[in-house]
Amino acid sequence: MRIVTLLPSATEIVCALGFEDRIVGRSHECDFPPSVTRAPALTEPKFNPEGTSAEIDQRVKKIVGDALSVYRVDAARLRELRPDVIVTQSQCEVCAVSERDVEAAVAEWLGARPKIVSLAPYSLDDIFTDMQRAADALDASPRGTELVAALRARLSSIAEKAGSGSERPRVATVEWIDPMMAAGNWMPTLVEMAGGVNLFGKAGEHSPWMKFDELAASDPDVILISPCGFNMDRAAQDLPALTNRAEWDGLKAVRSRRVFMADGNQYFNRPGPRIEESLEILAEIVHPELFHFGHEGTGWRRL
Repeated sequence: MRIVTLLPSATEIVCALGFEDRIVGRSHECDFPPSVTRAPALTEPKFNPEGTSAEIDQRVKKIVGDALSVYRVDAARLRELRPDVIVTQSQCEVCAVSERDVEAAVAEWLGARPKIVSLAPYSLDDIFTDMQRAADALDASPRGTELVAALRARLSSIAEKAGSGSERPRVATVEWIDPMMAAGNWMPTLVEMAGGVNLFGKAGEHSPWMKFDELAASDPDVILISPCGFNMDRAAQDLPALTNRAEWDGLKAVRSRRVFMADGNQYFNRPGPRIEESLEILAEIVHPELFHFGHEGTGWRRL
């Protein structure tokens, strides 16, 4: 079986199911496990990914506003690789190559067409459903069942321990800095499982735009900044859009030094097996008196 994975979480799911050696092509963003980069990248963005958060946002909105796809698929190379299964997504046109992009790339193929598996993770449960769907498509249903059961058990054990905390800090998660966006989808559920109270974004719904005034009015106990697609060093470049605000230093989270940055690119924005590490990071941040998994410095850091 020859497999092409066109988003990072799909690559991680396929590898966790034991099929890394069957991956013959990937997206330009698929980088974990590191060994998967041996496979050729078949996609690229149509916009310049350099610049500030605001500049990137404007470029992407211009492409989407023109009813164009945000990414380019190398259809000729894809056809040469002759995949049996292509794993893509339909959840977000901006985050990765979409099902529409893949369908367009294989539209003129003659003969046997590859099986297209389109992941659609909105909620935490959807992530597990997608893992099982991927396993089913790869004729490995038992592996999917085992993987999902193990991850659910691990998350449940963390949530149970987090529930014993003496407080439930109010948490604001920032998924994009300028303009500001709160984290939705599976993140509100993870915040609650980590023993916090989620302030912005609703479980199972797209991440919503927000205003700084809303953040200031809610005055959260904890602020987590984990921009989509950015590591911590890249995200830090845009922090002045928040920290230069006159109200910033007066926020409770800032005064108590409970403002944190996390690697959104590797963890929170990847709905795959490392959702476990994402919860571990949140648990360390929200309840440091209960948890120490060793992610500080690599997965998160304090501002």
